[in-house]
Amino acid sequence: MSRSNCTVVPCTDQNGAVPGEQVKKDENSRRGNWGNQIEFVLTSVGYAVGLGNVWRFPYLCYRNGGGAFMFPYFIMLVFCGIPLFFLELSFGQFTSLGCLGVWKVSPMFKGVGYGMMVVSTYIGIYYNVVICIAIYYFFMSMTNLLPWTYCNNPWNTPDCSGVVGTAHTNATLANVSAALSAVTNMANRTKRTSPSEEYWRNYVLNVSDGIGNFGEVRLPILGCLAISWVVVFLCLIRGVKSSGKVVYFTATFPYVVLTILFVRGITLEGAISGIKYYLTPQWQKILDAKVWGDAASQIFYSLGCAWGGLITMASYNKFHNNCFRDSIIISVTNCATSVYAGFVIFSILGFMAHHLGVDVSQVADHGPGLAFVAYPEALTLLPISPLWSLLFFFMLILLGLGTQFCLLETLVTAIVDEIGTDWIIRRKTFITLGVAIVGFLLGVPLTTRAGIYWLLLMDNYAASFSLVIISCIMCICIMYVYGHRNYFKDVEMMLGFPPPAFFRICWRFISPLIISFILIFTVIQYKPITYNDYVFPDWSLVIGFCMALSSVVCIPIYSIFKILTSKGSTFSERLKNALRPDPDWGPALPEHRLGRYASPGPEGMDMRPTTGELEEGREAEKEHKDEMGSNGSTLKPTPTA
Repeated sequence: MSRSNCTVVPCTDQNGAVPGEQVKKDENSRRGNWGNQIEFVLTSVGYAVGLGNVWRFPYLCYRNGGGAFMFPYFIMLVFCGIPLFFLELSFGQFTSLGCLGVWKVSPMFKGVGYGMMVVSTYIGIYYNVVICIAIYYFFMSMTNLLPWTYCNNPWNTPDCSGVVGTAHTNATLANVSAALSAVTNMANRTKRTSPSEEYWRNYVLNVSDGIGNFGEVRLPILGCLAISWVVVFLCLIRGVKSSGKVVYFTATFPYVVLTILFVRGITLEGAISGIKYYLTPQWQKILDAKVWGDAASQIFYSLGCAWGGLITMASYNKFHNNCFRDSIIISVTNCATSVYAGFVIFSILGFMAHHLGVDVSQVADHGPGLAFVAYPEALTLLPISPLWSLLFFFMLILLGLGTQFCLLETLVTAIVDEIGTDWIIRRKTFITLGVAIVGFLLGVPLTTRAGIYWLLLMDNYAASFSLVIISCIMCICIMYVYGHRNYFKDVEMMLGFPPPAFFRICWRFISPLIISFILIFTVIQYKPITYNDYVFPDWSLVIGFCMALSSVVCIPIYSIFKILTSKGSTFSERLKNALRPDPDWGPALPEHRLGRYASPGPEGMDMRPTTGELEEGREAEKEHKDEMGSNGSTLKPTPTA
């Protein structure tokens, strides 16, 4: 608020509270809001910045031309990532509803919201299993000697070959170098396995011989899974009111750990060679379609588009919050974190490759192989290796929890909004508890000896091309069914300025084209998944495709249901009514339902407000604020980011 306005209306802080007030009231007292805007930004950063930033992006960058990969990566960020992020944030914030309620914009497309819920369910189940394994490694790092350092353990095989000699070797850096002189011939060994890999496969997971052989439940992993779900529930026990406070730590401390590991990594011998492998441009690869496909896919998946989480988190914003600014800040932070994590990962891998006398490509890995095999093995070469291991796995835990908070809140919010009664709102904590218990029970099979196979199956199929289809249909619905002019004016009413021309063009044309490209690229590049030398049987791949289709099939099924139950004597009338916005579509609070939202109006009226209606609405809202004082909503932001 300007200085002159403060003399008329009491100045407010970022929470919308008048200085001196003891209680900060929510703008939406029935549903609740974020305590302040920092909580929303940190929660969204924690949601977008996840394990993939650490264990997938650096490897993709290295494999796709190093520094040259940055060019298509940032092109995709500008033309697809940020526009889609802004679209989902504005969609949820405008209606103050979760991923189901927002489809009042065109009820026939409500199946998209159910598809988002299905995807979030799959991801939430296996994501927490990954977190629980990181918790287990964290506990196992509380020792003087990391248990995956040597090959003299009961779970090791004759093929095991460690990088620090035997247990009788004095583990100083000088003796490590001497001991490694005999390890250089390991590259010629056809069946060499590291102690960290055997610890991972034979002890932590005790992997069975196939996906159909579940075996017994790994009780230590099950216990860590219970701990993980308890932590998630406690952090969400009061919804965004409690999770908004937790993210001050969970969203920021990973950067502290990354910085500590970065400083330690770049001071190690051979670190520069690892960073060179990470960043050295191979410009000829820019002409490779696969590089552009990987860049587009990484941007799309890492930002969490089409999961429903962005819509849900934004729905707890105050109506006039500048989500345009937030979308740019969060998207850029996510991508910058990926680049930064690459330095951390490859500095350590370069150090390891230097000591082994091998190429960095022979120690580089991605996914669980990086987090639980390659990087932990590299940490055994460092003095005080348990300390670095504790920091690394604590960072993984926090990165995972930040995403898991939003996944659970997405499901809970969708259920509560769909029922919508005061009774269910007052008992939201019990809904959260119920969803957490169900999530834990569904995750139990992933703690068996065949759990890793099912985890990889869910990761590769349950949340892959289905997300692309959901996002594409969402763009089509908002831009072409509801109407781009309607939506642009909705955003203008909410923010005080229309979406910039660049975003209007991206939403209508460029982003849907890029999403379609990602889908085509995914189909063309499809290969059946494998795990080391294990080839998944056909029946398991069928299950994987069924999981992928289970979220997409919600869309046509609900569309057919809605058409059949809509009013009308002919199919065209029913279709028209099913596509028409629900009378309740629009801002949630009466003081924000201005212009064409002030009254339902006669059936068939033009949904587009005139300029006069918009100006009249803004004047009415300003007068209301002057009379009532600041009630918690933020002022109209400027169009700057």
